[in-house]
Amino acid sequence: MQDARKLLAKYYGYTDFRPGQAEIISSLISGTDTLAVMPTGAGKSLCYQLPALALPGTAIVISPLISLMKDQIDALQGMGIPAAYINSSLSGAEANERLYNARRGRYKLLYVAPERLESEYFQAAVQELEISLLAIDEAHCVSQWGHDFRPSYRAIGPFIGRLANRPVVGAFTATATDEVKRDVIELLALRNPATYYTGVDRANLSFAVCRGENRKEFVLKYVAASKGKAGIIYAATRKEVDNLYAVLRKAGWPAGRYHAGLGDEERKKSQEAFIRDDIGVMVATNAFGMGIDKPDVRYVIHYNMPKSMESYYQEAGRAGRDGEPGECILLYGAQDVQLQKFLIEQSVSDSERKAGEYAKLKAMVDYCHTPACLRRHILGYFGEAALAGECGNCGNCNDGNDPADITAVAQKVLACVARLKERYGVSLVADVLKVRR
Repeated sequence: MQDARKLLAKYYGYTDFRPGQAEIISSLISGTDTLAVMPTGAGKSLCYQLPALALPGTAIVISPLISLMKDQIDALQGMGIPAAYINSSLSGAEANERLYNARRGRYKLLYVAPERLESEYFQAAVQELEISLLAIDEAHCVSQWGHDFRPSYRAIGPFIGRLANRPVVGAFTATATDEVKRDVIELLALRNPATYYTGVDRANLSFAVCRGENRKEFVLKYVAASKGKAGIIYAATRKEVDNLYAVLRKAGWPAGRYHAGLGDEERKKSQEAFIRDDIGVMVATNAFGMGIDKPDVRYVIHYNMPKSMESYYQEAGRAGRDGEPGECILLYGAQDVQLQKFLIEQSVSDSERKAGEYAKLKAMVDYCHTPACLRRHILGYFGEAALAGECGNCGNCNDGNDPADITAVAQKVLACVARLKERYGVSLVADVLKVRR
């Protein structure tokens, strides 16, 4: 690993690796297939970029988003590392030119979309490459039990099988249950893989669930109180995004919007303006953000409940990637459940997969209603050992939920009675307190 540390200092300017990185990098350099589950912001990209530099030949990186490819290639080229991408944003002539350069060993990393692997021309061309490493980013997309299943990812396993000289394979994801991890290993045909799990806890993030709020009013007040801070507000539908975007703009806030119904140019301009801090708030569907290179997002608000804990944690995890504090707030309304059920019915036809989606939705609803520590609930869902006590950094732990905290409970009772103008009995007050918790 001495040479790897020299490369780390030369190109990235770091003197040491983050927790978990050294083991994963060493595994790949030694030629061992590797599955790495690392939280957002833990430095996944370095774990395949550095082995690509250390090994002879060209690493192929399979990545799902055009915007992510461009960001990473720009960053690599800025460090003096020869790299390129091939995706649908290029003309046929541009793609052929980059393949020509790749066959002549002019790149250390070549990023491609999974759909490209099904092209017979591409398959034939890469047989001429000396492929050092095949890295699959967002590897959970290969599993139908993952939160962002993409059929195009199923082409990766057969593609690997057709390579004349099979390289070492690395699969990377931020969130994966045991079921998804088994799928990744099987469907990508990983050979005796080393599996690394660096934990999903993001100690710098605080979590809160707000029930029964006037959502628009909440967002306007929160954005006003967070002036000068970058934030993302996720909504479940394009219509909801458009409406909230209009509300923020009317109130005078420099906001952008992002969803699949907008043109490529508008989406690109919005993303670039957000990254440059020309706008402070991005209102978006879940089409925005996978791999977005903006470390200083200070808050993520979910205007609607997402469909699963995996989706929620990945999207919330876009806050605080610089290690500084970030706030993750979920605005829950009972109608969210019906909306997500409708979306499942519209998008999933396979009965077995539909049952799995409903199970994930139930787990998400449980999170929204638990009176216990939210961080402990999240870690438990992903199979991580529970915290010894309360985290002290979530809405439930900091909201007087500890029965021993008599003062906080008493204050809640008094506030509740005042709101009800002392006209109702103890039973109704108790019911209101349960809702608030």
